[in-house]
Amino acid sequence: MDYRILATFRARGADPCLAFAARGLSLAGEHGALWLAVGLTGAAADRTRRASWVRGTALVAGAHLASMGVKRVVRRARPAQVQPLVRTAGQHSFPSSHAASAAAAAVAFGALGVHAVAPFAAAMCLSRLVVGVHYPSDVAAGAALGALTARIGARWMKGETGG
Repeated sequence: MDYRILATFRARGADPCLAFAARGLSLAGEHGALWLAVGLTGAAADRTRRASWVRGTALVAGAHLASMGVKRVVRRARPAQVQPLVRTAGQHSFPSSHAASAAAAAVAFGALGVHAVAPFAAAMCLSRLVVGVHYPSDVAAGAALGALTARIGARWMKGETGG
């Protein structure tokens, strides 16, 4: 099932416009760069919530690092059945670090009222299938890891303490 879903999405990469967009998202999402830039821009622009933006950005980075750690343990090979449209920074695919940082950004920055991040995060997740470098289960696991990381850190991000 994982392969069939991957093959369906990867076939969409034959459309030049979709392939261009998916490649762009892959490049922008490398090492969580897009989401880190969004967080740091938010911190610079929103003085009243600067600390929350910085903490949210730290949660995004933490989700990315956590996914990298899981990759080192699981060591699942990237899909070999499809021709990828992009190069990857590593050879392991589970979980998707792009999906982890994207979901963390959607949850963390969404908690700050920036709901426009969520559709871009979803597009980032799906782009990993279009470019053919992850199985759907890699993307789902990465997104779950990122969302959970940000959700667990939400109170810290907002500067709230337990009582």
